[in-house]
Amino acid sequence: MKILFYDTKCYDRESFTRELEQYPDIEVKFLKADLTRNTAELAHGYDAVCAFVNSEIWTETVETLHQNGIRLILMRCAGFNNVDLDTVHRLGIRILRVPGYSPEAVAEHAMGLALTVNRKLHKSYLKVRENDFSLGSLMGFNFYQKTAGIIGTGKIGAAMVRICHGFGMKVIAHDVYENPSLKGIAEYVSLEKLLAESDLVSLHCPLMDNTYHIINRKTIQMMKDGVILVNTSRGALVDTDDLIEGIRAHKFFGVGLDVYEEEAPNVFEDRSDEILEHSVTARLLSFPNVMITSHQGFFTREALSAIARTTLENVRTFESGQESPNDVKPEK
Repeated sequence: MKILFYDTKCYDRESFTRELEQYPDIEVKFLKADLTRNTAELAHGYDAVCAFVNSEIWTETVETLHQNGIRLILMRCAGFNNVDLDTVHRLGIRILRVPGYSPEAVAEHAMGLALTVNRKLHKSYLKVRENDFSLGSLMGFNFYQKTAGIIGTGKIGAAMVRICHGFGMKVIAHDVYENPSLKGIAEYVSLEKLLAESDLVSLHCPLMDNTYHIINRKTIQMMKDGVILVNTSRGALVDTDDLIEGIRAHKFFGVGLDVYEEEAPNVFEDRSDEILEHSVTARLLSFPNVMITSHQGFFTREALSAIARTTLENVRTFESGQESPNDVKPEK
């Protein structure tokens, strides 16, 4: 099996090369360019492509991959909202993903963001570097005995529930399906009740039609004044314009974002020499109570090893013709 690996970073090459020692029948060529309609032509002569969450796998891209003989798209991530699934399945291309690599990695990052904006760690770090040891503007509040509202209780959301429970918080949750493993530590409630009662709201749901802009002007108004909002899931869960409006209205004590709507040109890129004109990102960064990281919730040694291992096992599954829970099925 020959695989063209798009958008390669040094850590991708290291983690996959290490795991490839166990898969001598799989050949991988690492490419710096990301997968787009313009780079899909490069897949000629390969059996599969490996892409990431910010790749542009839209109609023309998929059609070009098919014309070049690609039979398999490997997503080295959980999300696939950047893929034209209708065209993928219409053309008979199989798509396999990595639904759970290290839920704890993302959940721990979510709590890290929550703690940072609560205790102003980002501001304190900069103050102390300038020999300013004063405590002005650094006051936070205890998470102990406060209420955490977790929206989405799959593997990552469940990990976040357990972290919040360990902090001594009351945990309430909202999801279409209740996770039986959380019985006794989380109470399932309506979205309206969760927003009204939570001191910390953390998003851990997939991006679907019914979750697109689940955080908007209306739902922000339902929240407590002084709430902390964290999003480590998908940027489009939050209507950014409405979020900015809420920040300006002093609705939020703090906002921690590892994902955001305008992230596509920024994620994993060094744009430090550029001026981000007319940028929503720049507007968000202008607020002192907002902390943004660059889609790094997954970025731990354990998670990268799991991603590589599961992706290569997906290749084995494809070659054997077996079905897998990692298959991305057509929507019914």
